[in-house]
Amino acid sequence: MAKRDLVRAECVERRILFLRGASVIVDADLAELYGVETKVLNQAVRRHSDRFPEDFMFQLSQEEKQEVVTDCDHLANLRFSPYLPLAYTEHGAIMAANVLNSDRAIEMSVFVVRAFVKLRGMLASQVETLRKLEELEDKVGEHDEALRSIVTTIRRLMAPAPRTPRIGFSAEEEANR
Repeated sequence: MAKRDLVRAECVERRILFLRGASVIVDADLAELYGVETKVLNQAVRRHSDRFPEDFMFQLSQEEKQEVVTDCDHLANLRFSPYLPLAYTEHGAIMAANVLNSDRAIEMSVFVVRAFVKLRGMLASQVETLRKLEELEDKVGEHDEALRSIVTTIRRLMAPAPRTPRIGFSAEEEANR
């Protein structure tokens, strides 16, 4: 991959957010990547709304918009917009490039897909790492219990036998005195 392509891919990766359990790009960022105004992108999407089911695109709630504006400095302008932004999943971003049908949108959609794929790979790796960590914790926990049991048994064996009081005396004890 050429250096210019790496810069584009990194630019896209920074714009991917995690909302409602999905990786998404906000309409303002996607429009900028595709070289159109947000209004133009959203108009094209509305004209082809049948191509954008909820798992391709959804509208942010007021709380989500506030969170995005607070967390992402480059989206500060959304704070003053009266509209709630749209969020596009990987499939929605590709479909948006198709309905825009501009050379730039088609070119950039390749980088968008690559960024989503890379993110998915990173998340899968993280999930695998967490699974292995849980396995390790379970093993350590089992070993801790086994070690505790061994130490307890050793302490019991090392402890002096308790003296039992006797009533009376035996001839052998009397001879040893």
